[in-house]
Amino acid sequence: MAEEVPGRAELLDALSVIEDALSSGLALSRPCPATLDALDAADAEARAAPAIAASASSGPAGFAPRLKELEVRALSCTACRLASTRLHVVFGEGVAQPLVLVVGEGPGAEEDNQGLPFVGASGKLLDKMLAAIGLSRRENCYIANIVKCRPPGNREPQPDERAACMPYLREQIRLLAPKAILCAGRTAAQTLLDTTEGINRLRLKPHELEGIPLVATFHPSALLRDETLKRPAWEDLKVLRTLFAGAGGVS
Repeated sequence: MAEEVPGRAELLDALSVIEDALSSGLALSRPCPATLDALDAADAEARAAPAIAASASSGPAGFAPRLKELEVRALSCTACRLASTRLHVVFGEGVAQPLVLVVGEGPGAEEDNQGLPFVGASGKLLDKMLAAIGLSRRENCYIANIVKCRPPGNREPQPDERAACMPYLREQIRLLAPKAILCAGRTAAQTLLDTTEGINRLRLKPHELEGIPLVATFHPSALLRDETLKRPAWEDLKVLRTLFAGAGGVS
């Protein structure tokens, strides 16, 4: 969970990764906003659309009740110190049996306020990145985090905090049965892969988690801070697209 970067200028600059997608010959699932007015309109449309709650998503018999039961347990969890400072438990958001499960580090300030994952500047960028390869949290993705409560000051979650929260994420993975997993950032990748290796090395290797292909990439907030990471992040997304396309996903 890195600090959100305010300002539409920075966000639009980072979104040039989508222009890279277009120049590479890959069509977006919907047009990329090219102006501030167009971005405002797209954001308004997305906010107006009904959110797809994981517990209400269609799926195999018994899926929704089991995920809802897990969410109810998480909402009252006090297994670590983060429970004492949170505003909301950020359980996750998306569809049943997604093509891709996106896993981040943890909630930031906006996520803590709203109780939803990736809703700040980083979340907007993540949505555009996913759209570039035909993915959406409203149609074929699920988004969650390593920890479900915001660490104070957006600090990195401590090992014991991660360990306390991981049973929830493991059960989410089991219930969701995604075709592929995208780890957004070092903390998510290191925790799921049980390694101390850095993100620059992790993103260059093929990984699996319990038989599910896993791709590691930079956190969207890192792209907002450092535009030189946009090109390698786009290469990671192309690898991810190949994985779920091969599993019968978006072509």
